[in-house]
Amino acid sequence: MKKRVLFYLVALVSTVSLQSCVTNYVVSKPATYAKEYKTDAKLASIETNKMEQDKQKLINSFLAEKAATLVNAKNTIKNSDIAKSIRHNKTIDGILTEAQTYLGTPYRYGGMTRNGIDCSAFVLSVFGAAAGLNLPRVAASQSQEGEKIEKENLQKGDLIFFSHGKRISHVGIVESVTEDGEVKFIHAATSKGVMISSLNDSYWGPKYRFGKRIINENGEAYNNLATTTPASNGTSF
Repeated sequence: MKKRVLFYLVALVSTVSLQSCVTNYVVSKPATYAKEYKTDAKLASIETNKMEQDKQKLINSFLAEKAATLVNAKNTIKNSDIAKSIRHNKTIDGILTEAQTYLGTPYRYGGMTRNGIDCSAFVLSVFGAAAGLNLPRVAASQSQEGEKIEKENLQKGDLIFFSHGKRISHVGIVESVTEDGEVKFIHAATSKGVMISSLNDSYWGPKYRFGKRIINENGEAYNNLATTTPASNGTSF
């Protein structure tokens, strides 16, 4: 009887111990795995966020570099344009200043000095002294230089050409353009020598043919101007 009771006790204790082991295995193991999974997911999320932040920093760096490059390029262009404008204005101002020193010089057909000068010699002397250009000797040849300009677009320093008939026979230098569009020019006229006249004048207005721009926006000469000056064989007035 005692042996049987002892047997049952041993069996009961063994069963309880086995159930405890099974319970510990089944319940505790998944809990440990879930904890590890959550930790790995958190680390992966942190790594992803860091990669996105690094990516955004790189993009921002590229954008900042591109913006800085554009700003530098714009500043370079702006400075270049300013320099060209200054050079252009300086050249034109020099031409007009030189031209004004001839005011009152008497007209002389074929003349090329301050004692007497004709229209084309006046122009080539002024442009030669002020801008270092060697224009042709006669007005007809000078009219072949530079870029043709419409009357409404004439500016200081442009050349304007006149004729009695088909052949260009007179030239002057635009001295100013008023706000209402009146063009005044300096030239060597047969009547009073070097003087300032207006295209609104009843004499000069009808004889005007076209304008030419010899100095471009960079303050340099259009075309490669002639390096030789042909002999005078034209008519000036």
